[in-house]
Amino acid sequence: MTTATPTEWGRALAAARTVYDVAPLYEAIYLGRGKDYAAEAAEVAALIRERNPGARDLLDVGCGPATHLRHLAEVFDRVEGADLAEPMLDHARRRLPGVPFHRADMRDFDLGRRFDAVTSLFSAIGNISGGAELRAALRCLRRHLRPGGVVLVEPWWFTENFVSGHVGGDVVEFEGMTVGRVSHSVRKGSSSHMTVHYVVARPGEGIWHFTDEHIMALFPREEYLAAFREAGMDAELIDLGNGGPGVFVGTAAEPGEARR
Repeated sequence: MTTATPTEWGRALAAARTVYDVAPLYEAIYLGRGKDYAAEAAEVAALIRERNPGARDLLDVGCGPATHLRHLAEVFDRVEGADLAEPMLDHARRRLPGVPFHRADMRDFDLGRRFDAVTSLFSAIGNISGGAELRAALRCLRRHLRPGGVVLVEPWWFTENFVSGHVGGDVVEFEGMTVGRVSHSVRKGSSSHMTVHYVVARPGEGIWHFTDEHIMALFPREEYLAAFREAGMDAELIDLGNGGPGVFVGTAAEPGEARR
């Protein structure tokens, strides 16, 4: 992980409106909690290779600070990343110099090329709003696939298993900082609203506090599957055995379509 200088930390934390504004903090929380990005990336690569053994290149949409992508870059010949949050992209570019990173909205972007695999991990797709945007996002991901390519999407919780009123809390120490995170999540209509309080302290620098609200779309499993079908992909939901909602894996083939 690239560590910011104290001055960068102070500025970033003082100005933070969401955790996505401070990429090293975002990483510290999940790495400190034991999230195994390397193992998850290996499982993603295996699922892709099961369906497309010759897959050589991959696009990760909603790549964040490239915490998964740095491991996927060791497996595939070429990788690229896309995200809407510029601070995340800045961190990703420092981490993987030479890898193309694009500022892009997953609902409507066009990189002008196709890939053997397209991924969207860690519930990035939950940041959309409503069924029309879900269908648009999956069509967009599909347009960036070559024939026989694989799309892998890790969803947010489903309508049928989201627990309204849930409270979560963690205190982690990671690379010289102490981070406290407390969250409260409720369902409002067809979305989850999670209010999160962050307290961050670094020796010799001080302590910061900010509050963030994450609004994430909730869909039934079947609505995801229907959106995959509408986008021209056969998909299945696979349980990764990590207590999460699983991952959708979709494949697409267009006989006679030229590879480019």
